[in-house]
Amino acid sequence: MLVTIEGIDGSGKTTVWEALRESHDGVFTREPTDSWYGEAVARSIEDPEADPLAELFLYTADHAAHLASTVRPALDDGELVVSDRYSDSRYAYQGAALDGEIKRPMEYVRGVHQPWTRPPDMTVYLDIDPETGAARSGATNKFEQAGYLAAVQSNYEQLIEYEPERFVRVDASQSPEDVLATVESALDRLLD
Repeated sequence: MLVTIEGIDGSGKTTVWEALRESHDGVFTREPTDSWYGEAVARSIEDPEADPLAELFLYTADHAAHLASTVRPALDDGELVVSDRYSDSRYAYQGAALDGEIKRPMEYVRGVHQPWTRPPDMTVYLDIDPETGAARSGATNKFEQAGYLAAVQSNYEQLIEYEPERFVRVDASQSPEDVLATVESALDRLLD
């Protein structure tokens, strides 16, 4: 099973992912990765002048390498894989970054990935308003600004509308304990 944890910056994805590592066996991974592809992504995040289309393909290369080196081998071995961010982050974030640059940007990004990515079996969507997300994340880079996060959140809502059966929406404004309890319950139902 492939389980992904998604949501805007500041929604608590990494906190949930770290807590699940303590309570479940499996392969715990994240995007961007710590490979050289992921390092290139990190450099682009810090560059306010990075071209959004070039940035999309850096993220896509990192995703492809992640699938080849981590996700597919673990799934082939029958492991649970839990990823802090995955392809939906690309669709939502790069779709927002490319808005105005190309026609129907999120569909474009999804189309680039569709022939080869491995869809998640379940996606936990940590839902929080953009202002709270920006405040929690510190708004330290171009992707953590409230206005941008509002566009990203809109894209996530569209993704949920496309595949409502895959997504589990969790109110991320609750206490961390309540958020984690909701996520663990959903994960346990999937694994049973």
